Amino acid sequence: MKLRIIKTTVPAILGSFLLLGAAGCNKHDPSGAQDRKSAAEQAYVAPGEMDEYYLFYSGGHSGQIYVSGLPSMRHIVTIPVFAPFPGKGYGFDDTTRAMLGAYTWGDVHHPALSKKDGMYDGRWLFVNDNANNRLARVSLRDFKTKQILGPIPNTSGNHGSSFVTESSEYVLVGTRFSIPLPKGRYAHPSEYKEEYTGMLTGIKVHPETGEMTVAWQILTPPFNWDLASTGKGPSRDWAFFTSYNTEMAHTMMEVNSSQLDRDLAAFVNWRAAERAVAENKFELLDGVPVIDPSKAPGVLYYLPIGKSPHGIDTDPSGRWIVGSGKLQPSTTVVDFEKVLVAVEKKDFEGENRGVPILRYTSVVEGEVPVGLGPLHTQYDGRGNAYTSLYIESVVAKWKLPPWTAEEKANLEKVVLDKIDVHYNIGHLVIGGSDTREPYGDWLVAMNKLSAGRHIPTGPGLPETSQLIDIRGDKMRMISEAFTDKEPHFAQIIRADKLSTIEVYPKAENKHPEAVWSMTDAKATRQGDQVKVNMIAVRSRFVPDIVEAQVGDTITFHITNVEQTRGMSHGIGVNELNMNVVVDPGETKTFTMKLTEPGIFPFYCTVFCSALHQEMQGYLAVKPASKTAAVEKESVEPSL
Repeated sequence: MKLRIIKTTVPAILGSFLLLGAAGCNKHDPSGAQDRKSAAEQAYVAPGEMDEYYLFYSGGHSGQIYVSGLPSMRHIVTIPVFAPFPGKGYGFDDTTRAMLGAYTWGDVHHPALSKKDGMYDGRWLFVNDNANNRLARVSLRDFKTKQILGPIPNTSGNHGSSFVTESSEYVLVGTRFSIPLPKGRYAHPSEYKEEYTGMLTGIKVHPETGEMTVAWQILTPPFNWDLASTGKGPSRDWAFFTSYNTEMAHTMMEVNSSQLDRDLAAFVNWRAAERAVAENKFELLDGVPVIDPSKAPGVLYYLPIGKSPHGIDTDPSGRWIVGSGKLQPSTTVVDFEKVLVAVEKKDFEGENRGVPILRYTSVVEGEVPVGLGPLHTQYDGRGNAYTSLYIESVVAKWKLPPWTAEEKANLEKVVLDKIDVHYNIGHLVIGGSDTREPYGDWLVAMNKLSAGRHIPTGPGLPETSQLIDIRGDKMRMISEAFTDKEPHFAQIIRADKLSTIEVYPKAENKHPEAVWSMTDAKATRQGDQVKVNMIAVRSRFVPDIVEAQVGDTITFHITNVEQTRGMSHGIGVNELNMNVVVDPGETKTFTMKLTEPGIFPFYCTVFCSALHQEMQGYLAVKPASKTAAVEKESVEPSL
């Protein structure tokens, strides 16, 4: 077998970018007008009709998840995750405020759906915070964030996540930035190669509750871990990570981290990591078992891969792993069966800090010349792969192995089609691409720029998402939509895979302070603590007058007693920076320290009925009494 190895210099690639980056905007249209019309009709979702799929976008530095329907591409709802979101009252009630902790923003990159036996099970959506080293779990039963884990110890820059194993045993994480460990230790960046450390982390997921805990970590050199994918079938116990900066540079990264012809990808056997922990082959660092892979053989192997790689994606069979080097105009196809043989025979071409490097020529099936700037690859389940080409601004469709002898001799023949997108495409997604059985009908291209595609919005431009029909031999552009910056990745799941509720059943409400009858609604005082057990129902609050005084801490437990779909209520308290939304059958708790006297109206912030405007009340805060001041002084002598 003759491998197609193409060496491309950084200046050549940058020159190509300058020539092609803008040109990728408006090139030939591969479909006729009639074909486009026919395909568009198939993608049309009329008013009142339902989409077949959910499309979950990462929301970038908004910290949230955007949800659209597919194929309509219509935005449906935003799920708040890592940042306050007043529209949902998120970050104001006691529970969500505690989840957010001290952070008011996050950088969401890679959502991942939970799986069972390599198929989406419709239970949870995991998503990372690149900025603050956190991981969140969203329940798809009610589209709400249930847990935020982190900051994850011994890491910095949670970019390489969230990647879910075949039956959601783990969410795997690669830290983007290497730092001196333990955290808080100082070492100048000039000591980067000697003093800085990378880390790969296994986050254990409870099979029933979904609760996440940090299980173990794998020590690595100070590479920058970028993206990953998990195995399935024959590779189910493995995960594959790309890294850039194998050079271990610490400055001028755009030049100094692109010197080598290939970088090192990590092939991680997470089952072996479990065994290493069980056999006490670890050291505790910040409370986490940390495995040195040089002392625990079988946990980690390296493989050279295309220059400055980004995506690495496992096909539906679990046999073919495709890595994309941003600065190499081809994708590298690895045969996992050959990886297992190489591991067994110890077919290595050296080591890095005691970790074996798999022999490239022994495990690589070939380099497919897809074009300039390959980033990510997705699969349709029919033996085809689709790779985003950032510099060319196209999606390339190509044939997965096994290849014929003729195709192996000329791998250009396995490139089947290309379609222009607008432009500088980053991620792309096909429904179920990371499962055993992709849906294989629609592809969504997520493009980084959108100039000239919409009515003006000032200097700050949205990003485009373009819907592409991949059901035929040739790809067909259907429609486009716009999103706020910055969807990095997305997941698509059939709507009928979710068991989503629209009302919280009364029987499930276990909140200890919930009240369901107006006669039980009340406000009570114990010292300077005021507790309000409140009911919200069309179209009033009970009680609707609450009295307190300066110095009190007041806690509202508000129950929405509605059992009707869509009958959410909100409570906004004027000038006290409080807004909480309570869905039907739900109880929320929020706490405020009262520091100023006055009358503070509160009102329902969610339209609920013809008399919605009348759904209001008053928080009446008296000045602190002199008696209370004297009592406080007597038990708390001044300093």
